[in-house]
Amino acid sequence: MKILVIHGPNLNLLGTREPEVYGTTTLDDITTSLTHLAAELECVISVIQSNSEGTLVDAIQASRENFQGILINPAAYTHTSVAIRDALSAVALPTVEVHLSNIHKREEFRRHSFIAPVAVGQISGFGSDSYLLGLRALVTFLKDQTTA
Repeated sequence: MKILVIHGPNLNLLGTREPEVYGTTTLDDITTSLTHLAAELECVISVIQSNSEGTLVDAIQASRENFQGILINPAAYTHTSVAIRDALSAVALPTVEVHLSNIHKREEFRRHSFIAPVAVGQISGFGSDSYLLGLRALVTFLKDQTTA
């Protein structure tokens, strides 16, 4: 089982960017934790981070042939990107949306997700554990689909 992990804009600054909101864990720390968990769950992850919406759309479109699911933190594009939403809908891979902070407890504009309607679920507010919970949920979802 192969999962594409997508990190959106500004997540490359984790660890130093607004630590009171996002914590001090770096993106490399998250990737390391996900890699260890993926091995435990007997799946393989491929990770991309980009600040560019087009690059993220291209990665999503290319995922159709090589991956069974997508774990995505679209970051600010959550609230603005119809293009990412449409790409996820077009490839029709099971997708779990994750966020470090609880987007529903933040500014009003952050409470709307263009991604949520095309995702199998959303996990937010657990810091870097949101990614781990998301990967577990996605792998369980995919295994349940296989056995159904």
